[in-house]
Amino acid sequence: MSAWRNDITDALAAFRTVSDGAGAPISTQEIVVEFCDAPHTAPKSLPTGKVAVYGFWGSGSWLKIGKAGPKSNARYTSQHYHANSAPSTLARTLAECPDMRSQAGFDAERPGDWIRGSTHRVNILLTERYNGPVLALLEAYLHVRLRPRYEGRSNV
Repeated sequence: MSAWRNDITDALAAFRTVSDGAGAPISTQEIVVEFCDAPHTAPKSLPTGKVAVYGFWGSGSWLKIGKAGPKSNARYTSQHYHANSAPSTLARTLAECPDMRSQAGFDAERPGDWIRGSTHRVNILLTERYNGPVLALLEAYLHVRLRPRYEGRSNV
């Protein structure tokens, strides 16, 4: 199994202990993991009744990890691929990052092309009943454990 897949598999196994300790136990049957190898296609929609934590892995590290609740379909499906869609997207961050100018195949005018073509994506789907604190806890846990390079504007 590849490093990025192992990262997620190991982190989710450990997260079950964290969620148990927080009084919000979650079973492995309630977690669906979709591994999307590069080149990947952006999801068409957040499945009905689901919430998600998703991440992008490329150039040897985690780049961005985010979450999407039931009212965040655009965030989950398209915003991270378009630099002009929202301020804290992977596309905008990459377009503003000086290091990306030397990255083969990267065009700051079309960062979504590079994201789709050069990054792996993981979608971690939970039932909608985990929207709120548990979803936020999973996202925060993955931020701390996986240390994505582009979390927040200060990392450019």
